[in-house]
Amino acid sequence: MKLFFKPLTYIAIVVLALFACKSDDSVKGNTNSDNEEAVTELHAAFSAFNSDAVTALLSDDGTEVYIETTGFPDHTSIYWEPNHPLYIDEPGVTKTTQNTFIGGGHGEAASFTVDAIPNLSGASVTTQLGTIGIAVSGASIFNDQEGMGDLDQAAGSLDWAGAHKGPGVYHYHLEPTPITSDDDSLVGILLDGVFIYGRQCSATGTHPTDLDASGGHTSTTQYTNGVEEYHYHIINEVYPASNYAYAPAYVLFSGPFQGY
Repeated sequence: MKLFFKPLTYIAIVVLALFACKSDDSVKGNTNSDNEEAVTELHAAFSAFNSDAVTALLSDDGTEVYIETTGFPDHTSIYWEPNHPLYIDEPGVTKTTQNTFIGGGHGEAASFTVDAIPNLSGASVTTQLGTIGIAVSGASIFNDQEGMGDLDQAAGSLDWAGAHKGPGVYHYHLEPTPITSDDDSLVGILLDGVFIYGRQCSATGTHPTDLDASGGHTSTTQYTNGVEEYHYHIINEVYPASNYAYAPAYVLFSGPFQGY
């Protein structure tokens, strides 16, 4: 049985990123054919995703989930066009591009396919530049690197949500404060099919102390109905850079993928 949230009608236009991060409008996730574990319905966590932007489809055999997004977040930013209802002025932010906006049609959609039950038996894989996940808001998740190197080289361009556009997909590098701010909220899903949450753990109400090298651990979440499940958290460590428009800065995801 195929389940879905909302059909996606937006067609991505692929462009080469001219500044900062490397953008990729179609990213292949983990489709390990050896993992034949199946489910009969989408994970309950998908109910938290912005249905105006994100589509999640379960394969007919229940082994894979296809996820795609328009890339348009559901919150304010300086990266919206000035006449857009969600545009806000952020005087402390130095924009990556002056004439490229969210919704401007420059490679903003992202998609990937993951196992319905993440395969955690393989070797971990280092993240690459570009989209490494999709947030519940509809925007992409990136790691802690820029195309030019460390994230602090572009720190001043990150808006209040810990994101920027450059000029491809609008994407988060830091804890996305419209979604989570030192709490246990669901942030999104990464390319390996593993969900990522805020800095606190729903099971304990505190910052977890048992995270592995990927920033993950196994416990219950607010979406698992008492069943323990492996998932990631934003690490509760301030990123050491002094030139952010908003501080402190918490990197969204800097570890390797565990689910490969």
